Amino acid sequence: MEDGPVSDETSVLDTEKKAPKERRIRSYVLRTGRMTEAQKRAYDAGWERWGLDYSAQTLDLDAVFGRRAPRVLEIGFGMGQSLAEMAAAAPEKDFIGIEVHTPGVGRLLHDIDERKLSNLRLYRHDAVEVLEHCIAPDSLDTLQIFFPDPWHKKRHHKRRLIQAPFVELLVSRLIPGGRLHLATDWENYAEQMMEVLSANTALRNTAGPGQFAPRPAHRPLTKFEQRGERLGHGVWDLLFERLDSD
Repeated sequence: MEDGPVSDETSVLDTEKKAPKERRIRSYVLRTGRMTEAQKRAYDAGWERWGLDYSAQTLDLDAVFGRRAPRVLEIGFGMGQSLAEMAAAAPEKDFIGIEVHTPGVGRLLHDIDERKLSNLRLYRHDAVEVLEHCIAPDSLDTLQIFFPDPWHKKRHHKRRLIQAPFVELLVSRLIPGGRLHLATDWENYAEQMMEVLSANTALRNTAGPGQFAPRPAHRPLTKFEQRGERLGHGVWDLLFERLDSD
């Protein structure tokens, strides 16, 4: 998530035992939050046009956008300003955002209408279920997750989103040559991300083994990130590419 510190209302990696040999990954805790009147109006007016209602069947992306184009999916877009900026700056690409925080969805729907964006659609649902059931394998050019909840206490690290099973799911949805782009402002989490992504044999670090990447120009600098930079906080970007399975 971007545009501010991430709270419990966004990314959580959790597992719950459903049976002795079955573990279920959940990417988010679904909480509605409190919308402003403007966000509620935008949600009510824009969801039917720009929202994607979850159903456990593969989404026809060509039909949704009315074309075939490079596809970018962002998990946990927060209040959505940087995702709207990216969509506005790359009209030749189609973007899908996933977020469970209703005020953020409302805010982004407002921005979509204000900017007249035709290349951005939104899910308000658990990201794992969307990826598993709605997004076809080998269909995305880019997957991005910016500033997920760091769960900074050591006993909570198991709740972090970026763990091996989830990364395997992400990789399966990328096309060969597709990019997985992560960013965090917590050094310990950055190190864990690097370890998990480097261990996945289907991925290649575009910056070189064990190396973090400079912030790409296409990732907008958020207000939250700008404040952190003024305070001397670091930000770590990871850019990995899916290898061709052949």
